[in-house]
Amino acid sequence: MEYTVQKLAQIAGISTRTLRYYDEIGILKPARISSSGYRIYGQAEINRLQQVLFYRELGVNLDNIKNIVTAPSFDSTKALVEHREKLLEKRKQLDVLIANVDKTIAQSEGRIIMSDKEKFEGFKQKLVEDNEAKYGQEIREKYGDNTVNASNQQVLGMSPEQYEKVTKLAEDVLETLYAAFKTGDPAGELAQKAADLHRQWLCYYWESYSKEAHAGLAQMYVDDPRFTAHYDEKQPGAAEFLRDAVFIYTGMKK
Repeated sequence: MEYTVQKLAQIAGISTRTLRYYDEIGILKPARISSSGYRIYGQAEINRLQQVLFYRELGVNLDNIKNIVTAPSFDSTKALVEHREKLLEKRKQLDVLIANVDKTIAQSEGRIIMSDKEKFEGFKQKLVEDNEAKYGQEIREKYGDNTVNASNQQVLGMSPEQYEKVTKLAEDVLETLYAAFKTGDPAGELAQKAADLHRQWLCYYWESYSKEAHAGLAQMYVDDPRFTAHYDEKQPGAAEFLRDAVFIYTGMKK
């Protein structure tokens, strides 16, 4: 069956503008253009749109989605299996948060007493599972299961004060990094402050700190497009700038 832009937008629950934009950026081209000038979509395009929307739901940006679905090696069946696994992980995270909310409601109604630690359990569990889903395979291959498992346990064992501090530190790293980027000098005072804040942030997750590991992680931010996307979201080039600043900070400058 074939669909016009309007019909496909209607059944997919998205706007016609979105479909036209996907055409413009090459992520979803129509099967053909009718004699009247209308975009016409067939079954192959419907299947691709479904994949695109799955990736969007999982938080993947459009540039990366385009690279994935247009790659010659793209396997749609394998992708669906991966989507299912990630959605199950997402459901598990939501279940943890819902349980946390239920406990909080019970406490507010006087039915239970909830410790301060319990109030943050859902958020910490979600943080660990989010990181595992996004980066688990890569960081386990690079640092080993024991190191990653120890890091996860550190997160789960954080006190409310530590959790609040590390969350604030993550914000400070980005704020300082973006300000430093404008100077254009990775060796400058602001850039080195960003690198030091990044070290402080890492120490909440790592059992022990080393300059070599810090520099290696900063390089991964540049090598892995998912890490790059995080740091470059508001300032393109920030991941590479942070890498350079960390190399200087650790004395690992190449």
